[in-house]
Amino acid sequence: MEPDPVAPPAGGTAASVSPPPQPSSSLIFLGTGCSGALPDTRCLIRASTPPCAVCSLGLSLPPERNPNYRLNTSLLIDYCHDDGTHKYILIDIGKTFREQVLRWFVHHKVPSVDSIILTHEHADAVLGLDEVWVVQPRNYRNEIKQIPIFLTRFAMDSITRRFPYLVEQKPEDGDEDAQAAKIDWKIIEEDVEKPFVASGLEFVPLPTGAGQLDLLILEANALHGVGDAFSTHLTLSETLDAIKRIRPKRALLIGMRHFFEHQRENQMLAEWSISEGIPVQLAHDGLRAFIDL
Repeated sequence: MEPDPVAPPAGGTAASVSPPPQPSSSLIFLGTGCSGALPDTRCLIRASTPPCAVCSLGLSLPPERNPNYRLNTSLLIDYCHDDGTHKYILIDIGKTFREQVLRWFVHHKVPSVDSIILTHEHADAVLGLDEVWVVQPRNYRNEIKQIPIFLTRFAMDSITRRFPYLVEQKPEDGDEDAQAAKIDWKIIEEDVEKPFVASGLEFVPLPTGAGQLDLLILEANALHGVGDAFSTHLTLSETLDAIKRIRPKRALLIGMRHFFEHQRENQMLAEWSISEGIPVQLAHDGLRAFIDL
């Protein structure tokens, strides 16, 4: 997968790069933030002295021009088939999904979602499932088409408890006027090394020793060890160590909390990239990276 160069946002603008001359696949970053998203409301309703600089910046510009405004981490794959048709594959559908649809589906002219992959069962990955019906494709009679959702058995069990009406394929009791999503739940096998196919695109685990990656998307949740002492998330220094071991052609970072100021950290990463010979930058909401799939 060879990504086209993606320019950093000019003046904080979360805009996409110019499309290539012919049809191409791309990755659209619907959200690049942590579970709580940014700005962190706690920093604004109970302001500290001095106030949180990043969360204050998160309100200083409109979100579409503000890389410090970050929704739940989510990625949309725009997969262009050989015949020029496009299929849209969504990875995770979290608490901020409705805002992501209003902001980035509209901006990038995404009409619907053809399949969904859930990486885990936490709220920032699944609580947007209630809005699935909004982005489902329709047939020639304008009827909602069934959408496949790929997930583990563990995640399926959690979703069955949280969203029984989605599993049963009917509206909640007392809400008979609502539209029920039509979902084809697809359990990913326990053998994580076995690939699966979603909307014609094959997904396989991250290979070990199987050649160089064109693009690595990796979490950087806390800045140089700042954050929860018992967190299972990666700090920036741990992320950069992993990038040095894997040595992709290029890396984009996601999942940042309010320790990361976009322009400041990207300036530091630009210097790191030169010294290590691996281009690394923070991604931002709305970023579109064209890539050969």
